[in-house]
Amino acid sequence: MNVTSNWAGSDVCNYTSIFCWSAPDNSSIQTVAGIDLNQGDIAGQLVEELGLLTDLAFFHINSNRFCGRIPKSLKKLKLLYELDLSNNRFAGRFPSVVLDLPELKYLDLRFNEFEGNVPRELFDKNLDAIFINNNRFAFELPDNFGNSPVSVIVLANNKFHGCLPASLGNMSKTLNEVILANNGLHSCLPKEIGLLKKLEVFDASYNKLVGVLPDALRGMTRLEQLDVSHNMFLGTIPKSLCMLPNLRNFSFAYNFISGEPLVCLTLEDFDDSRNCLRDTPMQRSRLQLGDLESVN
Repeated sequence: MNVTSNWAGSDVCNYTSIFCWSAPDNSSIQTVAGIDLNQGDIAGQLVEELGLLTDLAFFHINSNRFCGRIPKSLKKLKLLYELDLSNNRFAGRFPSVVLDLPELKYLDLRFNEFEGNVPRELFDKNLDAIFINNNRFAFELPDNFGNSPVSVIVLANNKFHGCLPASLGNMSKTLNEVILANNGLHSCLPKEIGLLKKLEVFDASYNKLVGVLPDALRGMTRLEQLDVSHNMFLGTIPKSLCMLPNLRNFSFAYNFISGEPLVCLTLEDFDDSRNCLRDTPMQRSRLQLGDLESVN
């Protein structure tokens, strides 16, 4: 996109997409404080020399064609606050160098080709936002998952397995949005989920979650959007859930729910299709219900 056409000469602070500010240790000197090359259609690899930009506070390169691995020299960026590498072609293991960035608050690795395990140490970092969705990560959510003080965490479209840990309830003071869609999560929703009183969006669709939707969900008083569709939930929807004061969108389509309170039908956006509800249109066939009974 010709973003770097004026990258010539010594006046770096006038380069397009380069942002300068007073140096932390000398206010009379201008230093490179930020790089924003978003949507530049730039190809290539990140060079080790990026580690020389020790005053860098944000580094945004989303929606380009960068590939390869993340240089380890980035651990020298002790002031880095935002790191956005999303929508590129980076590959390899989780870039553990991000664990060495003490001031990092915003981490965005989504839409790349990272694979393998995600270190449990990620959830002990003092981050505000974690986006690692749409990669090839394959791991089990660790028991310290709830240690993370994030306000938003998006893990969708990876290859997780295991359970949703009960420590999720420890995020009650900060968590506003969690997206866990299209992974391999199984077991029941822990009752501790009801402690998330600040949560506004919860999406655990397209997983293998089982059991009933716990009545503890009534504790999520700020919840606006709830999507648990395409799972294996049974039983009846708690009346208290559909009476949450801020709930607008609720989908439990493609489960095996057999009962729903009438109050649920008053929600603005509501989807109960492909369940086991009597006298309700667009439900599962008798053959599918017979298969379920044989399993149980």
